[in-house]
Amino acid sequence: MHPMVKPALRRAWRNLSCVQFGVTPAHAVVLGPVDPATGSLLGLLDGTRGMELLRAEAAALGLREGRLEALLGRLAEAGLLADASVRPPGGPPGARPGRADPELDAVRADLASLSVVHQAPDGAARALAARRDLRVQVRGAGRVGAAVAALLSAAGIGRVEVLDSGTVTPWEVSPGGLPAEAVGERRAVAARRLVGRTAPGGRPPHDARRRPGDGTADTGLSLVVVTPRDGLGAYVPDPLPAEAWLTTGTPHLYAGVLEATGVVGPLVLPGGTACAGCMQRERVDREPVWPRLPAQWRSGAPHPLPACDVGLAQAVAGLAAAHALAFLDGDLPSSTGARWEVSLPLLEWRSAPVRAHPACPCGARRDAEGEHASAARGPQDTMAG
Repeated sequence: MHPMVKPALRRAWRNLSCVQFGVTPAHAVVLGPVDPATGSLLGLLDGTRGMELLRAEAAALGLREGRLEALLGRLAEAGLLADASVRPPGGPPGARPGRADPELDAVRADLASLSVVHQAPDGAARALAARRDLRVQVRGAGRVGAAVAALLSAAGIGRVEVLDSGTVTPWEVSPGGLPAEAVGERRAVAARRLVGRTAPGGRPPHDARRRPGDGTADTGLSLVVVTPRDGLGAYVPDPLPAEAWLTTGTPHLYAGVLEATGVVGPLVLPGGTACAGCMQRERVDREPVWPRLPAQWRSGAPHPLPACDVGLAQAVAGLAAAHALAFLDGDLPSSTGARWEVSLPLLEWRSAPVRAHPACPCGARRDAEGEHASAARGPQDTMAG
């Protein structure tokens, strides 16, 4: 083991005996009391030294035997300790601990973020390695869907499939999505090229040469992200295509922009949280005439020109990708059983729960309402003693 204090967290001394790691209340930790010798030892935890050398350094500082191990234990308990000897995927196996690996430059910021979120010393490396084995399907390659696919690929998801039909139009081009040179090209082909280009290191993902089917009853998917180009299928989800995902137990997340309004969520966990059918039934309970409206909106040809501001599309895509990654990494984001909505021009994000309907055959449990609420917390205090 080559211990190091997680470098992603900024360090500042609150006084002569207490040091704070991190700035933001969500992840900041205060360590104390810390005597001068222990403070010097903290400065040596940069990942370049193994345990034997660190024990010698601790003894040279006048620290008693076992003090190093006690300090490392407290740092690990507080989620501040990383192991520089654990090599993330993509790095050379013989690389020297604590030294930069150019092969990891593309995901270095992602690893730093994962190190903050995951407390275990090897948590960041394990999370990034796990992403390489995941398969995600993005259904829709407009401004939102293409950007979501690119973000998921850049974050290290091993297989990102994009399903769509038709050809790219000039108003679907965006800085974070399909490029201008893709106009006139088949959307599915352009999206696959985008996914390959944004993969870490420029390496194509595992499925770059794969030609997936329509995916309506696909299995083996870690997540489906529903990002229809016109946004209607995200704002008013159609229960019919979701039936296959409910049957196969495939989690799915809705995201899109409709009429200058962006929406992210709900993230549907089949049998656990409310689905599109629940949303439809709940709306009918409030508005008995409701079924007439989606039927008219969905009939005929697709809307020729969606009102999809490029900035709003990027914001929605970024939030959707972040929620998807949080779920894929093993957490339940706030879109689980809820949806986030924002509209131009004020851009005030608001969240509302999506409740399971007792008459829906999806089997979602009704007692899960509200269990995913999150609360802000301040810096943790941990005493090194």
